[in-house]
Amino acid sequence: MKDFTEETALTQTDPRHDSAVKHVTGRAEYADDIPEPVGTLHAYLGLSTRAHARIRAIDLTRVRGAAGVVGVLSAADIPGINDVSPTGRDDEAIFATDKVEFWGQPIFAVVAESRDAARRAARLAEIDYEDLPPLLDIDAARAAGDGYVTPPLTLERGEPGPALAAAPHRIRGRMRVGGQDHMYLEGHIAFALPGEDDDVLVHSSTQHPSEAQHMVARVLGIRSNDVTVNVRRMGGGFGGKETQMNLFCAVAALAAKRWNRPVKLRPDRDDDMQATGKRHDFVIDYDVGFDETGRITALDGEFAARCGFSSDLSGPVTDRALFHADNAYFYPNVRLRSHPLRTNTVSNTAFRGFGGPQGVIAAERIIEEIAYSLGKDTLEVRRANFYGQPGDGRDLTPYHQSVEDNVIGRIVDELEASSDYQARRAAVLAHNARGGVIRRGIALTPVKFGISFTATWYNQAGALVHVYNDGSIHLNHGGTEMGQGLNTKIAQIVAEAFGVEFGRVKITRTTTEKVPNTSATAASSGSDLNGMAALDACQQIKARLVDFAAERWGVAPEAIRFEGGRVHVGDTTMRFEELIGAAYMARVQLSAAGFYKTPKIHWDRAAGKGRPFYYFAYGASVSEVSIDTLTGEYRVERTDILHDVGRSLNAELDIGQVGGAFVQGMGWLTTEELWWDKAGQLRTHAPSTYKIPLASDRPRVFNVALADWSENREPTIKRSKAVGEPPFMLGISVFEALSMAVASVADYRVCPRLDAPATPERVLMAVERLRGARA
Repeated sequence: MKDFTEETALTQTDPRHDSAVKHVTGRAEYADDIPEPVGTLHAYLGLSTRAHARIRAIDLTRVRGAAGVVGVLSAADIPGINDVSPTGRDDEAIFATDKVEFWGQPIFAVVAESRDAARRAARLAEIDYEDLPPLLDIDAARAAGDGYVTPPLTLERGEPGPALAAAPHRIRGRMRVGGQDHMYLEGHIAFALPGEDDDVLVHSSTQHPSEAQHMVARVLGIRSNDVTVNVRRMGGGFGGKETQMNLFCAVAALAAKRWNRPVKLRPDRDDDMQATGKRHDFVIDYDVGFDETGRITALDGEFAARCGFSSDLSGPVTDRALFHADNAYFYPNVRLRSHPLRTNTVSNTAFRGFGGPQGVIAAERIIEEIAYSLGKDTLEVRRANFYGQPGDGRDLTPYHQSVEDNVIGRIVDELEASSDYQARRAAVLAHNARGGVIRRGIALTPVKFGISFTATWYNQAGALVHVYNDGSIHLNHGGTEMGQGLNTKIAQIVAEAFGVEFGRVKITRTTTEKVPNTSATAASSGSDLNGMAALDACQQIKARLVDFAAERWGVAPEAIRFEGGRVHVGDTTMRFEELIGAAYMARVQLSAAGFYKTPKIHWDRAAGKGRPFYYFAYGASVSEVSIDTLTGEYRVERTDILHDVGRSLNAELDIGQVGGAFVQGMGWLTTEELWWDKAGQLRTHAPSTYKIPLASDRPRVFNVALADWSENREPTIKRSKAVGEPPFMLGISVFEALSMAVASVADYRVCPRLDAPATPERVLMAVERLRGARA
């Protein structure tokens, strides 16, 4: 039995990630590590080899006759509904029937005795297609007028038309922003075990266990209480496992119930990348008016997104792009419109930032345009446009929410000083003035990011806490662990609530058996929601313990304290487990279900008004780069970050999240390029053809700090702020620094208008274009 009596074991300050040692030693168990019972079968998906076509005929004779094959599943074998659309729009079939709408769309599934046998057999299908013209990109979709996958959104305030017409200066431009693959270390996987009656258990790598549960029930034609979904941990998610896992869970469960044997479904990386959605790429058109100081007077923005063949989460993603098209800047007159376009490509989905990064980078491009037009430092123009404070007339967002907690000025001032920005910028200008092949650039960019699900009903969470009669504590909550340290933070909250050591709390898998109707672990709300739910459960149990102790020892409730692994009841002190043992004998309930819902938020989409966000998180980064103007190659010399996480729940975990998000954001804007050929096949479908940042790509000098003075003005858990998504956009400082380096070849008179990702090829082409403009 574990000894909890050692007070030296108390580790309340920043306990390390609960799985850190397991991760580096290979002992962390993922879905694919679960021992396979005797008789386990393996499924594999048969995918379309056309982007848009009618299916004339399907011959699966060779598939069924292949070695090791047990059977084949198609749409005709689904007892329930052939759809896993997360929005309920019935536009995302598990298996295509009459028509395929993207290259890589599942048409059938092979079930065999081994994964290799199933994978080989899936290639043997003979399908007769009648090809149809595909719409593969935003321009083609716009030209065809094929429509939207979900209703568009308009945000408007003031009178942008007249204000643009009256503006002293006006610039129109267009920016293309590429998508991004999630490239998680662990791909999609589902492992289904059939039970008696209609029961089925699914182990999966999903960020949304409850949605997977509901989808499996929908496909099998059973009730949600027949389905249990378990998640111990994921090897990365980043939004790619919020909805995309539904298909894999449903197919594995369907096969398990059909053959009454356990079934595992795990695609290889190439098929995973072709069949699952990515970050939306955008084409952004902007029309901005401004004055001599660089202050924006009006903005009109059009945000067109390649959404793919179905709605998935494209509605809220494109909405959030508009919500963040202001970033940290006040627009007196503004109109922003989304265009979620249907295309014959895989249905794009959630990705860290959820559309926010595409909005933020548009704001930064507009600032950059103004600065080069007026011959000013981009930081000077940024400061001129920062939001003000409530009541000063510069605090209202395009969606009519007041920015009540603005600290961006302080963040930027402190980072400017600590990074020695002004002296370094002067050195960069002096270096570039000497000419030469190597040019340098430096940029300081801010981030303001709204925290909450814009779908208001998702802003709720539950938790279950048991205190056993030996004083050990069992914790279960609705969030999922994907490497971000969520379980560690929630266990830390529980330990602190009871005043005991962190090691006393048992962190368990997320399961729909214990906490129902959970929201996805997304929108940076995992700690906010689940931490408060867990705290609520602890407070219920503590209240019972206090009532019991007050009566037993005849003291006032306020004379009872839980700290240091002990409980102080007036003049009496006892170990925590002693109180628990006594309470158990007195039949005190030592278990509680906690619940939390985010207050204050509301949103009227039709009116484009409301308070969709509970609060804002802020940050800023300074990046310095060098580019080779003969090849377009570049490197990041140094990055300094100051980020606002409120009162940090765990500084070590938060710094890790900030640094990791920055690198991922930098990759989105520099090296990670998705490319489809003219037939609609994704050609960048493996690490050999899709380049994420390597260790050698990180900044040579990399300084990350948290704003230790910050405290959330809203009563969040411990007054902390979300940290998952906001720092992703700090990578924009690299993109802006590259732009400055390119602009130097034309004496900073012309905005380079780099498209993202700014690959070395694009950097080189921009250099040549500006040299031509200078001539």
